[in-house]
Amino acid sequence: MSLYSPDDYEPCSHLTAEFRGALKDKYKKVISWNISRHANGKSFLKRRKVSAPTCGTCKIAMSRPFVCLHCSYSGCWANSHIVDHLKQENHLLCADVTSGAVFCSVCDDIVHNRALERTYVESHLNVEEKLSVWKIPREPFKFWDPSTDSNDSESLKGTTPISCQGRRGLLNLGQTCYLNVVLQSFVHNPFLRNHFLGDKHNHKLCKIQDCACCEMDKLFIEVYSEDSAPYGPVSFLATTWRKSTELAGYAQHDAHEFFISSLNHIHSNCKGSTNISCNCIVHSTFAGQLQSDVKCERCGNVTITLDPMLDISLELKDKLVRDNPAVSLAACLQKFTQFERLGPKEYTCSKCGKGSHSANKRLSFRKLPPVLSFQFKWVVSQRFEHKVSDKSAASRKLDSPVRIPAVLDMMPFTTVTTKDNSKENSGSPAMYQYELFAVINHKGQMENGHYTNFARFDSQWYRFDDDKVTHSTLGACLKSAPYMCFYVKKHLEYKTHSIPTYVRARETEAVKERELEREKEAKEAARQKELEDALLATV
Repeated sequence: MSLYSPDDYEPCSHLTAEFRGALKDKYKKVISWNISRHANGKSFLKRRKVSAPTCGTCKIAMSRPFVCLHCSYSGCWANSHIVDHLKQENHLLCADVTSGAVFCSVCDDIVHNRALERTYVESHLNVEEKLSVWKIPREPFKFWDPSTDSNDSESLKGTTPISCQGRRGLLNLGQTCYLNVVLQSFVHNPFLRNHFLGDKHNHKLCKIQDCACCEMDKLFIEVYSEDSAPYGPVSFLATTWRKSTELAGYAQHDAHEFFISSLNHIHSNCKGSTNISCNCIVHSTFAGQLQSDVKCERCGNVTITLDPMLDISLELKDKLVRDNPAVSLAACLQKFTQFERLGPKEYTCSKCGKGSHSANKRLSFRKLPPVLSFQFKWVVSQRFEHKVSDKSAASRKLDSPVRIPAVLDMMPFTTVTTKDNSKENSGSPAMYQYELFAVINHKGQMENGHYTNFARFDSQWYRFDDDKVTHSTLGACLKSAPYMCFYVKKHLEYKTHSIPTYVRARETEAVKERELEREKEAKEAARQKELEDALLATV
């Protein structure tokens, strides 16, 4: 996805005129140097200390250096030394080494254009691929350009672009805000969007009754249509009620419960879905793997167990909130993956066979999915606490003051990093970076609460409150109290030397269809022969 929206800025004429030749080459070297010094996964965590670049004016070490693109000067931004240098030397542009942003001294602002963005992404990925360790060398990254591909350019001939806005409110059909926020998170999920808008499932050709994939297909068609009026997901709600009786009726339901139920229904209705190593859209998007390591304190034996996961539920205990009123997502993950002491009766060692001593258990992420889904829950009744002492016996909601980041680094919580084995290479740290794209919020009490959500569309943030859609900001989203949040990987692994699973599945289906056609032809030929023999017998 593009880092910037076309409506966010006017391209800088100075950058457009100057960003070429030696200046462009230096920009590439600056970005490549910054990525290289933070590379090689685990070794990055244990590497020797390297002196940081110093400001050419005040000589202070800089954690975020700015480099002049016209000479060898580097300076700090906080004291405006880099800006002073540009003005004194009559230089035009400087670059932020960390983010790749470019400052123009004439415009006196951070400036952008498509060529700069493209150069940054290309330089970033090329360095990561060179430094990452792969059993089979990967093909260098290239931007897709339909004009250079004869097949694609031929397919696009005569096509007419369809105008769509992709931001559409959903009508509340009677306390169905829990459904609307989850559907909005599905709509703005890039993997689900590409799957259903890519016609991987067509509801007009499907013959399955109460098919969740058909409802998803209809949802994307409606949201990405020209119609901007709020849409009522009536058929989606009716299908959910028929397939999940616990969610039927107009009572207040939990958004996370509906989220899990929907994923299960979509999985079961996908073509070729299996219970083991499934490659359906749900598992291709959300499926990861947790590793549980239990170490016996008596003999040191480690028992490893692998468990599949579709989402992560993070517990918010009263003690954790009291000790740290502003709990962060990183703190929750740290607690989720820290050592847990098991009692004598909770574990029996398979090696020494003793169960009267303690053991240590630790969870870690063995395999990270393309999309991470987090739910924040309290130990008692998820996010809600039942006050039995109250006369009214009412349930009140416990707000979870969780701080979530715009960019999440999952490397410290993976199995490779938590293992005490420095020889194992975990690849580039960028492969563990996730970006926030949707947040679900809850306000009010358990019986009369209300769900809203934030979502990112084309680098812009919007707030969805049932049928109302308003433009918002990332800052407003981060300040909200999240109940669920969704992150997408910044860089995806890909295998250029193997056939994609969807291609194999498509080829397998084509082979089966040809076999069925041959069988039908053989049966028809046999029937014709029987008719001819019967006619000859009557003559």
